[in-house]
Amino acid sequence: MADSQQQYITPEMKAKLEAELQQLIDNRPAIAAEINERREEGDLKENAGYDAAREQQDQEEARIKQISELLANSTTERTGVVEGMAVVGSVVHVYYNGDENDKETFLIGTRAASTDNKDLETYSEQSPLGAAVLGATEGETRTYTAPNGREISVTIESAKPYDSVKAKTPRAAQ
Repeated sequence: MADSQQQYITPEMKAKLEAELQQLIDNRPAIAAEINERREEGDLKENAGYDAAREQQDQEEARIKQISELLANSTTERTGVVEGMAVVGSVVHVYYNGDENDKETFLIGTRAASTDNKDLETYSEQSPLGAAVLGATEGETRTYTAPNGREISVTIESAKPYDSVKAKTPRAAQ
């Protein structure tokens, strides 16, 4: 990772990635056995089973590398996350173009930071919206250019540190 700053991921996502990584590592002997079994079938040039096993091994090893790098360059610590300011690790409530009925709630972080809560979208701090609200305080309005070229204003209604317990409760209960 070029940036020495670690990316924020939720504790749930970290646990999910760690479990996936362990499952992939645990599957290595089975894949190796499958490759050896297919190798013994004879001519490797026309052995579709061997090719499929090698392809699966390559995909799983690539995923192991990807998850390992992600975990090595991420943190569940939310240093600098304060209530009232939109920063990485904040759940932000906004409304668009001055219309208080056009609201959205999202987490600022990488896609890897996302949660299992299907109602809570995650926007990267490098996305147009994420970059626009980063550092904004409650009540502040910022503008950004959407991918379609439109200028959009967004007003921060509230920004709170991500809380995995609250994130799992239905929005109506919050």
